[in-house]
Amino acid sequence: MILYPTIQLQNARCVSLHRGRLDEPEIWHIDPVERAHAFVEAGASWMQVIDFDAIVGAETSRDLVVRIIRETPINVVVAGGIRTRERAETWLDAGAARVVFGTSAVINPDEVIETARFHPDAVVLAVDVFEGKVMSHGWRESSAFEPEDFIAHFEEAPLAAIQITDIDAFVGDTEAVLALVKRLADRTRKPVIASGMVRTLDDISRLKYLGNISGAVVGRALFHRSIDLREALAVANTPAEKVAPFA
Repeated sequence: MILYPTIQLQNARCVSLHRGRLDEPEIWHIDPVERAHAFVEAGASWMQVIDFDAIVGAETSRDLVVRIIRETPINVVVAGGIRTRERAETWLDAGAARVVFGTSAVINPDEVIETARFHPDAVVLAVDVFEGKVMSHGWRESSAFEPEDFIAHFEEAPLAAIQITDIDAFVGDTEAVLALVKRLADRTRKPVIASGMVRTLDDISRLKYLGNISGAVVGRALFHRSIDLREALAVANTPAEKVAPFA
């Protein structure tokens, strides 16, 4: 299973957000490029950068994201404010390995499908779920879509992966979150990346046993130091033991 250590940027600073609230960032006084290099030194082969400024149409952190892409020997997934094929191609041309579509998949799904067809294995579909509905606009707006139907619409597109975030996980029950991820993973042939669900090493172990979980995003836990990235990578890279079926 691939781990995606994540840097979230706002005003060119590393931050963590509480349930996606852009006006309540937890600021980390850490150089983002140095942190990206630390991910490499720990053994990560992938990472994700989320540009919260881009979500509101600002370019404050753009140059910093470009530096991370170009100055670190790691596959970088860029998320935040990517709502058109042109915007996605700007990041891919800058060297990003993949781009994440979220809001645009809700309001203009054909744009996402077209981008995936022109750039197979470079587009990740973000499915952010709250109270049984897919959210958009930085978790601020609820759509009418249930996640199963939403994912099914993109099943024939050559997506790199589907990234599932259960927003309830930030305030809810871990076991219920795992149930949601497993249910959605069982409904698609695409690789599934779990986001917002890793707080401990045990969470990584649990995800490995769900089936069709190709990766997990880990962010806040790294900054809070409740998870050591080297140890997390070791757990993720250890083959899951076979579990005997219940009688």
